[in-house]
Formats: sequence, structure tokens, C-alpha cells
Amino acid sequence: MKISRTKFVITFLVLAFAFQFISNSVLGTEVRLFPANGEWFPGRGSPIAWKNTLAAVLYPVRFVLIAPLSFLGKDPDPAPPVLLLAFAFYWTVIALALHYLFSKIFTRKSA
Repeated sequence: MKISRTKFVITFLVLAFAFQFISNSVLGTEVRLFPANGEWFPGRGSPIAWKNTLAAVLYPVRFVLIAPLSFLGKDPDPAPPVLLLAFAFYWTVIALALHYLFSKIFTRKSA
């Protein structure tokens, strides 16, 4: 891959946080990065058809990005940096794994 590891991780983190914020804002009832009511997968079971459909389409991506750390949201009043840092660390690990896999795939194709 031609992109550096640091640039890939930073881009991945920015896009993951943007995806989380936009999907929560569109599918949820309030504009937030993390849901206040503990509903980590908003829009599922919504009476509005397009929200239900969009939530079903985005569910696999949100499951990978959010589900392993959703237990942090069960605390009624978590410290805000804890959620941000935990998700940033988790998404950094995912980004590093993806960068490694992509670099292996693209070097084999060009060789």
C-alpha cells in the first residue's frame, strides 16, 4: 500500500467517529456521538420505514465498530474521555489490522 500506517489510522479514526456521529444523529432521537439512553443501535424497530431499513443496512458495520465496547455504555454516568479513548484504542487496533491485510493483498497483486 502506498499510504503510510499513521495516515491510514488517523483517517480511519476520523471516518469512524464521523460515521458514528452521523448514523446516531440520523437514526436516533438526538444529535450525539454516543447515545445517552444506551441504545447503541438506533433505528432498529422504528415505525418509520426508511429508518428501519437504513438501520438494517448499517447494522453489520455498526456491530463491528461498536458492539464489543457497548458494555461501557451501561454505566449511567461514564466519564466522557473513557468512551472516546476506549473506542479510539479499539478502532486503532482495527485500523492497524486492516492496514496490514491491505498491504499484504496489494503487494501480492503487484508482484
